[in-house]
Amino acid sequence: MDADPYRALYLHVPFCVRRCAYCDFHTRAVLYDDVVLDDYISSLGEEIARAGSRGDLATIETVYIGGGTPTFLGAGRLGRLLDSLTSALDMGALTEFTVEANPDSLTPEVLEVLVAHGVNRISIGVQSLDDDVLVTLGRVHDARQALAAVGLARSAVGSVSADVICGVPGQSDESLRRTVGELVEAGISHISVYPLTVEEGTPLACAIKRGELRDIDEDVQARHMELVHDLLDASGFARYEVASYTLPGFESRHNKAYWTGVSYLGLGDGAASMRNQPDGSRVRETRIDGNTEREELTAREAACEDAMLAMRLVEGLSLEHLDELAMRAPALLDAVDEVVRLGLAARTDCALVPTRRGWLMGNELFGRLWDVAC
Repeated sequence: MDADPYRALYLHVPFCVRRCAYCDFHTRAVLYDDVVLDDYISSLGEEIARAGSRGDLATIETVYIGGGTPTFLGAGRLGRLLDSLTSALDMGALTEFTVEANPDSLTPEVLEVLVAHGVNRISIGVQSLDDDVLVTLGRVHDARQALAAVGLARSAVGSVSADVICGVPGQSDESLRRTVGELVEAGISHISVYPLTVEEGTPLACAIKRGELRDIDEDVQARHMELVHDLLDASGFARYEVASYTLPGFESRHNKAYWTGVSYLGLGDGAASMRNQPDGSRVRETRIDGNTEREELTAREAACEDAMLAMRLVEGLSLEHLDELAMRAPALLDAVDEVVRLGLAARTDCALVPTRRGWLMGNELFGRLWDVAC
């Protein structure tokens, strides 16, 4: 038997005009006219062509181009990249085609190229509509630019998502409430809200160590996540994943593939791939600076990972699927009993679903299910 076919494709563009204060992703700041951008587009185009020749793109249903900042490439380079993609991929088979954008580089010319190549979803890194918070985060745009970008994107594609960060030092409840409210009024159809994480070695972490900023307060972050939930719920958005909310019909199919164990292919420097094997095991590969890092998960570990990831989703894990996973990891059933007893998850007639408490204590919930694999 062959490994599962890839259903989702991710392309990584590891460049930005400037790295944000909190960023530890595989990306770097370059000048717009740096030849490295053109070289990268050529290299990634060749990689796409090779994947097509191998048949790896034959069953792709969703595409996501992220970074970094894909729109920083500009209309010309993006057009060449998308030409490579459309030559190797059956675009008619796609159910969703997303490109990440930052407000400062989402121009009418860029949008025209994206739409002409079949992009039907734009994910904008708004992060906040409070200029003071944006300065703390080291963003290069302001609130006015962010709202203008949302409006521009809405005029071009049917689905516009916004990313927002909460729990930022100095960010008030009112600031977050205003950001979410203004995005809803601007007509977004999807919003992802993430608590700020402080990664070692980033400018943000250094500022906290020097005492220039307060450290992260987990209680504030939990309160912010609850505040966002209540505000979006009242605005007609439904939470479908721990950090993601949507109007009816606008879930991110690509992101949901990651949470439901679908095999995905990553191309480009810093992109990750995952493929399910016939025996229930799983292989992950990440290529960074020309070196490929490979990780193999046993069938037991893959089963525990599937259970853990399902707890990110409001629909949870069907009891039928749980029984299938337990055949590979029998101790999962004991772990499930424990998370139910602790109020982190609940059983319905047909599924194990995360509770609100489970989402707020995600590390505890996910950890107890993953620990079965150890």
